[in-house]
Formats: sequence, structure tokens, C-alpha cells
Amino acid sequence: MVYDALTLFDARLANGALADLTVADGTIVSVVSAGGDGASAREAASGVSGAARARAMSIDSPAFDDVVRGRADLPAHLDLQGRLVLPALVNGHAHLDKTFMGAPWQPHRVGTTVPARVGAERDIRSTISESVGDRSAALARAMVESGTGTVRTHVDIDTELGLSSLESLLELRDALRGVLRMQIVAFPQSGILASPGVERLLEEALIAGADVIGGLDPAGFDRDAARHLDIVFELAGAYGVGVDIHLHELGGSAVEQYHLIAERTRRVGLAGRVVVSHAYGLGSIELDLARRIGHEFGEAGVAVMTNGPAGPMPPVLAMRAAGATVFSGSDNIRDAWWPYGDGDMLGIARQVAYQSNFRTDEELEIALDLVTHAAASAIGLDRYGVVAGAPADLLVLDAPSPAAAVAGGSGDRIVLHGGAFVAAQTRETHLAAPALRGAVPVRP
Repeated sequence: MVYDALTLFDARLANGALADLTVADGTIVSVVSAGGDGASAREAASGVSGAARARAMSIDSPAFDDVVRGRADLPAHLDLQGRLVLPALVNGHAHLDKTFMGAPWQPHRVGTTVPARVGAERDIRSTISESVGDRSAALARAMVESGTGTVRTHVDIDTELGLSSLESLLELRDALRGVLRMQIVAFPQSGILASPGVERLLEEALIAGADVIGGLDPAGFDRDAARHLDIVFELAGAYGVGVDIHLHELGGSAVEQYHLIAERTRRVGLAGRVVVSHAYGLGSIELDLARRIGHEFGEAGVAVMTNGPAGPMPPVLAMRAAGATVFSGSDNIRDAWWPYGDGDMLGIARQVAYQSNFRTDEELEIALDLVTHAAASAIGLDRYGVVAGAPADLLVLDAPSPAAAVAGGSGDRIVLHGGAFVAAQTRETHLAAPALRGAVPVRP
């Protein structure tokens, strides 16, 4: 339900300050200081009276539990009692069409190279009866429930599938428009030069409604980095879309391709609209060289996506310090490439932090930035944040700070999208049996 005006009292912002947020027509109208002196000024700014504050439903009340369970409507005024409020999380790199969620469990098949894994994926998907649409919807729902408000998803375009998976995701994007913002990348999983006919299919995908053109290991998979990149950037320029290239390669080959991508970004005029996804090679070279590439990417407007893999990964802090935008996405979730995942971007922030050996609050806040503001910037969201004028896509957490949210998660999550209350997880819905309650004190 979207409300004419919804006020969230005593929201804790990322900087620790308490604020009152007013939402109307799906947009944050005001963010003003809560409590203390200057109440009259606050009320004038927000249009909310002290009497409304007194009548506000408490987020800890049984009445709100009825709201969570769908037995009552959310009131116009809600007291968050100091809960942390973040902008809804951004998943900057996913593969909705590949997931096995919503289908029976599929044991992982080992593949040591990208072509081998592509082949294994083809074999598996031919045995699954559940549709791409149904499986993608199951994963998208899990993302929303955990607090994601925007996802950029790649979708396989090849000569076997044609545009069928894209068509399923276009339908899903329309169906979820009220609860999840979705960007779609036309992704040549089987290569472009290695798969004659894919170049034309990619163009057809852009005509059909894909938002971004993808690429895959231009040298390692297609064996001709310059030609592969020329095709991708020519399509991007012709159709006015961004570029998002999977690049798994290591060492000198990766470095050469980073330079080629930066050069084409400048030539075509796509600063701020190009992403190198994974960029494992940045973790396989000397740190000083990675910094220089970070500087080149920063000047050219090329962003880097990492999901915190177990192997080489971009040096997040060094790349950011050099001027590059670094952000995160879930990548594959329970599919032929990766058996793990639940769609929770706080978990991805924690994974990147763990792999990067982040310990301090400042470092953990950077991990959160990778799935919020940095991701929003990298994929081109125009308005984002807990600020007046931004869409009211919000995540409310029972955590004392952003660092704590990354380090340990939150027992409570409340998700709003465009001012609509779309999902909630609360401690009360995760029940402890008497044996556990007797052994471990339950938080009041």
C-alpha cells in the first residue's frame, strides 16, 4: 500500500543522527532532525505535528506485528524507535535467469574453465522443467525480502536460447515494477565471435528492451579482444546504452584488456556508463599497477564490480583511493556456476569485507557503500539515498550502525519500495522453542 503521507519517526541515519522522514507519492519529502530542541521548526519542515508523533504506532508493538502478518494496514505514522534506516540495497550484478531457486536442488558440476562451465550449464538447463520466469521470480522475491530495491541482472543471449530468456525477464520486470527496479544486460554467455549469429541477437535484445550491452572475456573466450570490444562498444554507441563486461582473466592479458576498455570508453563517450565485472586480474598483479589502472578507470569513467570471490579480487581500498568506482553484486546464486547464495546484499557486503580483511568501522562502512551508494552510482541511478527528493526505497534494520549491519546483520528488516511497505522480517516471526528460550535469554 502507498500512503498519501507516511511519517517514520526516530529513524537512525547512517551518520548516527535521529531523524523524522516524511514520504509522499513514493518520494522522500523531508528528512528533519528528531527530538531535542527546535520542534516547531521541524514540524513546519515536515508538516507533522507533535500530536501525530504521540499517536504513532510503535514498531515494537503488537499492532505492528499485525501489520507484518497482513492482518492490519500500516498506519500513516510509525515510530521506528531508533532503528537504522538505509536506502534500499542495490544488487549491481546478478543472473536471475540462471538460478535454480524455485526448482529442485541441483548438485554442482565441477568445471575448471569458463567454456566447460558454459557447457555444463547447457546440459543442466535442458533437464529443468521449471521456467526461467518462475525461477527468476523466486530469486527476485528473495532479493526484495532481504532489502534489495534495484537489481542489474544479466540475461543469456545465445543461438540456442535466442531472446527467450530476455523475454521472460522483460515480463518479470513489468510484473515487479511496484516492488523492484530492474536493469537488464544482454549477456553473450557463449561469446560473440565464437558464436556466429550472437552479434545480431545482441542488437535485437537492445531493440526489444535490454538496458545494457554485455561482453565476456574478449581475449580468453573470443580470442580477439579488439574485435569483441569493438562490437560491444559500437552497439552501445548506436543504441545509447551502457556496457558491462565480464572479465575473469588474470595477469598481463587482463591488463591489456583494461586499457582497451578504458580507451573505448573515452572514444565512444561512455564515461560513467561502463563496468568491468569481476576484474579478477586486478588482484593478480602488483598493487602499484592495480592503482595505476584504478586511476585510469577513474579518469575514463569505468567502474569495477566485485562479489568477493575466494580467489583473486580487486583491491577495493586501493582502487577507490585511486579514483575508481568499486561496487558489488551477488553474481550467480544457486545455479550451474555457484551453489551458494540467498539474495541478501548485506551478506555480499560482509563477504567482500571478509575477503578484503576489513576490520574497522570505517572499512565496514565502505563494504556497505559497495551495495548502496557506489552501486547506485555505477549503474546510473539518478536519485538515491535517504534524502529529500529520492524515491522512498528504504531498508529499516535493527542495527545500531552501518558497520554493525554489515558485521552481523539484523534480526528485523522492513522494506519499503516507492513508499510502499513490501516486506518484513522480525524477531517475532523467527520463533524459538521452549528448550532454546530456557537455555538462552531472549532479547525483550
